[in-house]
Parts: sequence; structure tokens; C-alpha cells
Amino acid sequence: MKRAVLALADGTIFEGHSFGAEGETSGEVVFNTSMTGYQEILTDPSYKGQIVTMTYTQIGNYGVNDEDVESARPCVEGFIVKEYIDFPSNWRKKRSLHEYLQSHGIVGIQGIDTRALTRHLRDFGAQPGIISTADPDHARAAARAKILPKMSGLDLVKEVTCAEPYQWDESDWDLEKGYGVRKGSRYRVVAYDYGIKRNILRLLTSAGCQVTVVPATMPAEEVLAMDPHGVFLSNGPGDPEPVTYAIENIRKLLGKKPIFGICLGQQLLGLALGGRTYKLKFGHHGANQPIMDLATGRVEIAAENHGFAVDMETVKDQVELTHINLNDKTCEGIQHKTLPAFSVQYHPEASPGPHDSRYLFARFVDMMERHGKKGPRRTMRVVKKTAAKTARKAARKKP
Repeated sequence: MKRAVLALADGTIFEGHSFGAEGETSGEVVFNTSMTGYQEILTDPSYKGQIVTMTYTQIGNYGVNDEDVESARPCVEGFIVKEYIDFPSNWRKKRSLHEYLQSHGIVGIQGIDTRALTRHLRDFGAQPGIISTADPDHARAAARAKILPKMSGLDLVKEVTCAEPYQWDESDWDLEKGYGVRKGSRYRVVAYDYGIKRNILRLLTSAGCQVTVVPATMPAEEVLAMDPHGVFLSNGPGDPEPVTYAIENIRKLLGKKPIFGICLGQQLLGLALGGRTYKLKFGHHGANQPIMDLATGRVEIAAENHGFAVDMETVKDQVELTHINLNDKTCEGIQHKTLPAFSVQYHPEASPGPHDSRYLFARFVDMMERHGKKGPRRTMRVVKKTAAKTARKAARKKP
């Protein structure tokens, strides 16, 4: 096995061996606490710009198949594991993880102390880093890592969004039949693609939605011209603040159509309401995060993948806090006090992860049903009132 080195921006060095593609890659180094689901993690567009460390000790033991993907190709910049298993065994396996990464040009490193790396990231925060098999000299790698750009300020949505609108018909997976096909729909949903995961689309379809996926830059006027029953704001990578085109479009849609957002979708919704977001020290990445539904007191174990969060103090006059993370009490869900709009920071579609939170897709359907019965007249009065409040708040912020 070829020698490889991981260098962090603060000068910390880990030495191991290469697997996957050879060469050099860079990105923000984060850790994921999921025990399984590495293929779904690799293909989650939310990881664009990041090098993922798996905290579970053995990775690759069940190989890779053609179904467990969340996008067309791996989106991570690099992959870090403690022990890569090169003799996978699973009835659904098509090839090894090494072959999969190699075919997509993803550089990996194995054989390092991932527990020590995880503790370092928890203590000092997620930070830029380099994996290199081309030049494993410690000093030179550390120097290159030190000058890498940080995640804050980067608009990575434009690198993962679709180029053209498309229809999605695939529904949830069945053990005997595989993925199903949509047979009938009661609701038309336009889904903004900020880096959308396929399992979100599958669950929207399974909930009775006819889904049209559109690019992140599509103007709100074009979305409204499609006359959907609801609008979905997807997950995605990077800092939400530079994604100004999405924020402006959401402002134009608020109150006119029911809105449901997940992960980056929540952050963009918060910014559209005049709030702020902030960078978490090391983020939430894993399939075992404890989330409390404040309305019921019920604790859900959920999947998460985000490095930014909504500052609840900046939006509390307009939204209610609906969910919190029990580890650090950060905002995990909001609902507008008057408009048909809600969001969660975590991933109810999981993949990988538990299914505790799938009820949120039914909640979106219920919201579209109620909005359709009320009609637009009352909603537009609320829109005008909310828009005036947002404008006054923005004016107060100006020097």
C-alpha cells in the first residue's frame, strides 16, 4: 500500500496508507459517527467541499451496490478510515469500496488513528486539510493545508445543483421489488435543488407528491407559474449566506405557497426571514443524533449533516422553535407563526439513519391540504404584514 499523509491547517499530521484514487485532495475535515451507510454518505451532495472521517473502525466490509446512492456520483473531496476492509461480503455487493472510489477519483487514507483525529476536531474544530499520496512530506503538506480557504463564505450550491428541471417518479425502496414508481399524485411540489438527496425525493413521491426538481437559481416567478401546491427547499453544502439568489427567491415565495425545508433549506429560510446563521465548531454529522420535538416532548434519533445553524434569537419574533438538539441545544426545527412554512435542520429522510422523523413528510402534505382549502386571500394579507415587518427589521440593521 502506498504511503499517504493527512495534514490539517493547524499543522497536525497523520500518516497512513492510500486506498481509492491516488493523488492529492483538499477540503474541510469533518467526522461522521454513523456505523453504516458509508455509500450514502459518500454520495450526499451536502459533503461537497469536505473530507469525511468515519469514526466507526471498519469501513468497506459490505462493499458497494448500485442502489444505495444519494446522487449520481460521490460528492466528498476525500475519505478517511481507521481500517479499510478489502474483502467485502454482502448479497447486494457489486464491487469494493476501493474500486468505487478509484473509479470516481476520490482520494482516501486508511490506517490512521481516527479516534485521535476525531478528538482533535472536537477540541479545535473542523478545519481545512489535505490528503496526499503525491507528496507525503509532512512540512510541505502542512504548509499547503495552512493556506486553504475556510468553509465560511463559500457558495458550493452552484457546484451541485441540477442544470435543468426534471421530473422525479421513483418512490421508496422495497426489499423484494427495489425502488417503486409513482402511480398517482394528489399534490404538485416544486423542489429546489441545493444539493438534494434522492431519498428526500423518494419520500415526497411516496407521500403522494408529483415532484419537479428545479435548479437553485430558478426565479420564484417561474416556480409560481408552475402553480405547485407546495415548495420544498433541499439540503446542500457550504455556507448559506453567500447563496443570495436562493434567499431572495424564498422571500418571494413566502406565504404564496406552503414551504418545507430540510438542513440547508432551513438555514436559507431563516435568512429569508431576516435572521442570521453561524458556523458550528465541528458540526453535526451522523445517524444517531438526539432531537427533541418540543410540541410533544418526544425524542427522535435522527440523521444530521450540517456545519451551520440558524441563530434563533434573530428570528424568534416570526417563528416558533419546534425541535432542538439535545447534545448542544441548537435549533433543529422552526415553524412560522402565521405563514405556511416550516423546516428542520436534521434529515428526516435519513439514508443512512433511523426512520423516526418520516412523519414530517406527512406534515408537509397536511399543510398543502389546509392551504388549498383556505385559499390565497387570507394568506396574502399575512404576506404583506410579514413583508412589512421584515422590511422594518432590515432598515433597523442599516448603519
